Amino acid sequence: MTQRFTTSDGLSLAYTDTGAGRPLLCLPGLTRNAADFEDLAAALGGRYRLIALTSRGRHGSDFDPEWKNYNVAIEGRDAVEFLDHLGLDKVTIVGTSRGGLIAMLLAATVKQRLAAVLLNDIGPEIAPAGLERIMGYVGIAPKGRTYAEVAAALRATSAAEFPDVPLERWELSARRWFLETPEGMALNYDPKLRDAALSGSVEPAPDMWPLFDALEGIPAAVLRGANSDLLSRETVAGMRARRPDLIVAEVPNRGHVPFLDEPESLGALDALLARPMA
Repeated sequence: MTQRFTTSDGLSLAYTDTGAGRPLLCLPGLTRNAADFEDLAAALGGRYRLIALTSRGRHGSDFDPEWKNYNVAIEGRDAVEFLDHLGLDKVTIVGTSRGGLIAMLLAATVKQRLAAVLLNDIGPEIAPAGLERIMGYVGIAPKGRTYAEVAAALRATSAAEFPDVPLERWELSARRWFLETPEGMALNYDPKLRDAALSGSVEPAPDMWPLFDALEGIPAAVLRGANSDLLSRETVAGMRARRPDLIVAEVPNRGHVPFLDEPESLGALDALLARPMA
């Protein structure tokens, strides 16, 4: 069941809270929402308290009237306020793509709130090819008129990176990522996310390695889709060189991003949670 949380600047954000035990705060990717973690929740079977927050401007959460607030710093502030709202002093973060960037920022700013971090197909360097692909669809509604048509298009365009994913799984994704309307398919997030992303792309890319280094002392793991165009093997090797204790798992037949219910993903999460908390 979706619940609500109000930020300090008055936006109502949606979240889900299922299971019991050690709390895992799940932060989704750029245009995604809490539904992306339903597969992980099902695989875990309630063994942990899985809390998934939908960022401002995404499906179920209020859109921000100021699109420049769609940035990692503001979304990180929302996450900290959310933890305060829940009364949680410390959590393990499962950060997918953009969510992983937020996790690294939090390690640099409120390190004491993090028990452990799993980065899902994200690191301190973002490959240009993946970024270009993402900018090719952000803020643009799909051409299909039904979920079935969008699912077929997703399978066709993703076949090389996700070769074993059946059509039914793509239709489930389409229902999570888009809205079917009488006029055709629509985005289920604020199109102004594109403006925010484009405004960031005109600035020189910041050096994010210090943010990754801020994870020192915090148990950490990274997943990489074997076919990812966003997180390169070279970047993962650099991460491991700086953090020899980093748990690393490559997920076969996945691009950007793994679904988190794969055996490799679950194995990395189990290994991370078996380590003493920071």
